[in-house]
Amino acid sequence: MATKLFTQKCCHCLATAKQLRLFRPMVSRHYQTNYGDEQTADIVISGGGMVGASMACALGHESILQNKRIVLLEAAPKKTLILSESYGNRTCTLSPATVQLFEKCDVWSEVEDMRCQKVLRMQVWESCSNSLITFNQENMADELAYVAENDVIQEALTRRLDTLQGRVEVMYKTRVDDIKIPGVSKDMDSNAWVKLVLNNGQTLKTKLLIGSDGMNSSVRKAAQFHTVNFSYNQKAVVAVLNILGTDNNVAWQRFLPTGPIAMLPLSDTVMSLIWTTSPDHAEHLSSLSDESFIDAVNDAYWHDRDINEVANKVSSTFQSLVQTLSPGGTSCRQLPPTVTGVQKGSRASFPLGLTHSSNYVRHRVALVGDAAHRLHPLAGQGVNLGFGDVSKLSEVISRAASDGSDLGTLSYLKEYETDRQRKVLPVIGTIDGLHRLYNTDFTPIVLLRTLGLQAVNALTPLKDKIIEQASKK
Repeated sequence: MATKLFTQKCCHCLATAKQLRLFRPMVSRHYQTNYGDEQTADIVISGGGMVGASMACALGHESILQNKRIVLLEAAPKKTLILSESYGNRTCTLSPATVQLFEKCDVWSEVEDMRCQKVLRMQVWESCSNSLITFNQENMADELAYVAENDVIQEALTRRLDTLQGRVEVMYKTRVDDIKIPGVSKDMDSNAWVKLVLNNGQTLKTKLLIGSDGMNSSVRKAAQFHTVNFSYNQKAVVAVLNILGTDNNVAWQRFLPTGPIAMLPLSDTVMSLIWTTSPDHAEHLSSLSDESFIDAVNDAYWHDRDINEVANKVSSTFQSLVQTLSPGGTSCRQLPPTVTGVQKGSRASFPLGLTHSSNYVRHRVALVGDAAHRLHPLAGQGVNLGFGDVSKLSEVISRAASDGSDLGTLSYLKEYETDRQRKVLPVIGTIDGLHRLYNTDFTPIVLLRTLGLQAVNALTPLKDKIIEQASKK
């Protein structure tokens, strides 16, 4: 009789525990729910370019997320890079912070195994005066940055994602045709998950949608973020150049009245050109023969047609004063290398503009990279800002998972937005200001920027601070 009562009591307690959800079976938290063609995922990343792929790698390396379903959607088919003597004409200047991110994700060794080039020094000057500024670590002992082709970085990320199968699911040739976001779409409850309709007919629901789908982001549009857009009415002409063999580790940038021209080292004898100029001039450069184009590049770096005599005299006087007061406070001017050739088929051009989303997040949605901010390439910071987004957002998502919170919770995502806007907005303002400051040959402006450039160049602690800040983006 006692045994019977004990058994009935235990059964009653077990049933009660199940009702109160105090009893749970021990199963993996990594699951996929299917309802016909409908699936669910914890995190979906829309856009598998460099920033989107690095976002997937970063999340895939977070141990706290190992039981979460992470899906990367990439509209293009999977590609494999076969290195040749030819170089890609689209390149990135990778900051130390970006290199650290890649090292954390085991991507950097892949980049180094292919090819990249150290930048030990940067020299910036203008055509309207003899003022200049140089940046380098003490005794050029450490690199300022690395230069790598976009294709190399993408291949390194793709290889790493291949090793993360089971933690990150990559869906190639898959794009989002329709997005329904809670709080935006009228027929959705505010607590619902984001609903994606894919081009293969599947429906995918997710707790968190990350938009890494570029400057024309469909995620940003679906979330109805207010966006600032304007064109600089300029184009960037890119090409791969050959130079006379040297220890090629210096980045060269000269400001012309029509825009800056920059050469970045890719190897001991190869450089990447990014020449910002007017649309008409860009069209003219594209129409030139290889020989004439080479002459135009060399002329842009060496000519003195734009010299403003007033600014130059003031500049010389100021330089003499600096040398008298601080003999070590001036930089030695180096002569840029002579361009001897241009890689066949490497010349191209694209329009420049500024895009900035007023918000980077909303409930269950976050933007990274060009989907959130696109800026002028004159300082080479655009993609580094995107990789900075990846670092911060992966940190915030991991903390939400560790706290047992919903990954799409706005309170966590807002921390990401606040942190990144505090870093991105000053960079956008500074670069836009520099663009406008140097896009004129008006004498008072030329005089102002000449003295400013020389003053900064003479103040080593200030230059060191600039280098430090650029390394953290």
